[in-house]
Amino acid sequence: MFGRLRAWSRRHPGTVDALWLTPFLLLSLFNVWFVALSGDAFPGGLDLGLPGFLVLGLLLIVPLFWLRTRPRTVFAIVSLVSFGQWLIDVRPLSFNLAVLIAMYGVVSRRPTRWAVAAGLVAELGLLLSFGQIAADPNLISFTSASVFVVAIWIAGIYANTRRRYLESLEERAERAEHERDQQARLAAAAERARIARELHDVVAHNVSVIIVQADGAGYAIDTDPEQAREAMRTVSATGRRALAEMRRMVGVLRTDEVTEEYAPQPSLSQLDELVAQVRSSGLPVDLRVTGGPRELPQGEQLTVYRIVQEALTNTLKHGGPGSRASVEMEYCVRELLLRVTDDGRGAAAPGHEGGHGLVGMRERVAMFGGTVEAGPLPGGGFRVTARLPAGESRAA
Repeated sequence: MFGRLRAWSRRHPGTVDALWLTPFLLLSLFNVWFVALSGDAFPGGLDLGLPGFLVLGLLLIVPLFWLRTRPRTVFAIVSLVSFGQWLIDVRPLSFNLAVLIAMYGVVSRRPTRWAVAAGLVAELGLLLSFGQIAADPNLISFTSASVFVVAIWIAGIYANTRRRYLESLEERAERAEHERDQQARLAAAAERARIARELHDVVAHNVSVIIVQADGAGYAIDTDPEQAREAMRTVSATGRRALAEMRRMVGVLRTDEVTEEYAPQPSLSQLDELVAQVRSSGLPVDLRVTGGPRELPQGEQLTVYRIVQEALTNTLKHGGPGSRASVEMEYCVRELLLRVTDDGRGAAAPGHEGGHGLVGMRERVAMFGGTVEAGPLPGGGFRVTARLPAGESRAA
């Protein structure tokens, strides 16, 4: 209930000010009416009469309706009117409490230097008015009245501190929300970049297979029609597989909601299928796994799969006729060692180092704290060596 009331007051500040200032205005006018009729309520003071007291009361109270937006201006007007009232020897009435209300407005909404200045001005006004209305002023009475002024001043300081604290909390919450949204955007961008690399690997590998098979079919179509038909069947199957995987990845990049379910990412269980596909493309490949196989995280399995895929694709594109390749996976105690070696002329092929494949390999392996080495071999050929943490090193 209090929370809803506080929220309503923040949405309607002018209405809130009118609700508490209107009763104060009515009570002050009643006090003016009473003083004007009595005539001798304050012996020795100047009697302004009912019209004069009404004007004085309005000059002190009406500015308070702008206290929320212009507290220093309102406090200055109210203080000057009260000082002029003291100069012409008009005794303080209930509407002079407007000075304390205006002081509270300055203290609760402005910096400390203005709060101190407003407190000193209010204390000076108290001193002047106290000497004016007290027939026999004494320190105890003045101190008691000063305690009331100081209490209002301290309440204003507390309100100011609490308001600044709440504003800092709101600002911090907005900043945290902004940073959270920014982190989400950065994560989405990183994920899209990863998917783009995946798409590059898929397209490069499958298109290379299609080109090799299409060239073979073109050479064999006159001399060996059956081999040409087999090559075209491989082209068809490879194209369909590439298209399906491209649809899956491009679907993830869509900004609208997609309810279609996509196939899972490749893993080490599909490595044999990859090698068989490359063999069917005309590149002899040997696959050897040593050591005790261990369960690896899905992301690391995908990394190994993509490294093998990229390395064999490079051999298909740059190795030349008669090339052979081998894939060796060794499960060591602390790491997984992967070697993809070929005996082709890919090391001398122009532009071999300039593609994105090797860069993508290094980025993938670096995500898991591993390393990649790639380079030509003495006497010809090319080797890609990757080391990824596994086993005890990963557990540590």
